[in-house]
Formats: sequence, C-alpha cells, structure tokens
Amino acid sequence: MRKYVPKDNVQGKSYYTDRYWVAPRVPRMEVEADSHFADVLKALGKLSKESYVEIGQLVVHIDATTNVEVMTVLKETCGYTQCSEQSAVDYLAKDGEFELFYQLLNITEAKRVRVVCRIKKGEAIESITSLYHSANFAEREMFDMFGIKVNNHPFLKRILMPDDWEGHPLLKTYPMIGDEFASWYEVDKIFGKEYRDVIGPENRDPARIDRYDTKRFSRVGYEVPFDADISDGEKEQAIEYSETLLVDYTTSSKTLDERR
Repeated sequence: MRKYVPKDNVQGKSYYTDRYWVAPRVPRMEVEADSHFADVLKALGKLSKESYVEIGQLVVHIDATTNVEVMTVLKETCGYTQCSEQSAVDYLAKDGEFELFYQLLNITEAKRVRVVCRIKKGEAIESITSLYHSANFAEREMFDMFGIKVNNHPFLKRILMPDDWEGHPLLKTYPMIGDEFASWYEVDKIFGKEYRDVIGPENRDPARIDRYDTKRFSRVGYEVPFDADISDGEKEQAIEYSETLLVDYTTSSKTLDERR
C-alpha cells in the first residue's frame, strides 16, 4: 500500500517547485576500459565524435556522411546484426537540424548501441538497406513523417500517408488536428470538391464534442428531435424511469412487495 500523504491545503502547496517541471537528464556514464563497449569504440576509431553510456547502452555520435561506414563496422566487426529502430527528431525550430538515430542490437552479447547524427533541413542521408533489410520500412516512414530524403533507397515513397498527401505529420510545425488539406482530403478524393458545401470538412479530432450536435449524442434530460436547432437552448425534460428495468437511485425506490 502506498504511503498516505496529507491533502490539507493541497492547492496552496505546489507539487513542483518550478512552474514547469523538467525531468532530470538520464545520467551519462563513461565507457569502462576493457569492456565490450570499449572494443566497439576501438573498432570505430575516429568515426566516433562523442560516446557515453546511458541506461546500459552505448550512445555514439557520428558525422551523417559516415553513417554507412559506421554501420558496416558495427555489423561486420562488432556483431550488431539487427537494426531494431531508425527514425528522427525535429529540432528545426531550435537548431535548424534533424537528429537521426539508429538503434542496433547485438544478440550474441545482449548489448545495444544507439548511433546518433544530425542533418540540416533539405539534406539527405544515405540508405543502410544494403546492410539491414529492416531499414527499408523505417527509412520510408522517416521520409513520410519528416520529409527526410534517403539516397539510394530501393523504393522511397510514402508508407503511412497517401501518395498525394501534402506535408509531413511528425514535423512540429504540422497542426495537431491537420491543416485545410487534411480537413478536405477524403471529401475531395471520394466525392469531389463540388461536394464540400454538402458534406462539410472532416473532423480530425475524434475526442471533440460539439455542444450543439443533436445527431450523434444522446441528451439525457434534454431530449430534442433529431437534427434540431438548439442554438437558443433546450428545455429540461423529466427523466422517466422504468419500474421493471431501471431504478432511480436519487429517490427512495419501491420495495419488492410494493412492485408485486
């Protein structure tokens, strides 16, 4: 059982000392000598610009132009035969760059290496599909979601969004509920732009509830006809409870003998 914490005057005592709490950085440890990771760094040599250990895995920062060379060494010399993940992070507003990362696994030694590099907007990265077949879909997803081009990819096209989609949804500048193109995409695609006034834009926020929607939501206690206009408000209706199926627990209910 969790320890009880008094809730007296809880609003007067802020949970965090700062207005915006920032999680502490994961500790970065130096690579131990005569360890497996030390051998990995020795094999990489000058290809490694910066290295440290985080949560038991080696993190290596490299130059983006050497990614294929680095992956070749890690796979053929160090035994990292599996690329389990590859993607990017949008730091365009902060640094004007993307941060790309590769997550590699050495199954024999049960060790992981994270390779990190940076590229500027508009720059391309070399494909590693010749070394890791799993990178095929990952690179296509990176192109689809961030717009990062991958040179020498065997089939670089969108993988999640439609081929004619405009924009890249994982960019931080992309609207969370989509832009105008996203709102009208299915209407234009299926019916044509001439039906925009008839159908209306797509609601891309599934959690959104319209206060005046009288088509899709029940209005218990305020029932109105289907598709009624309630812009001027609606009257409260008395709720009727069934004597056999439902019970109004807000009032004293009849006993079983009275029902019989």
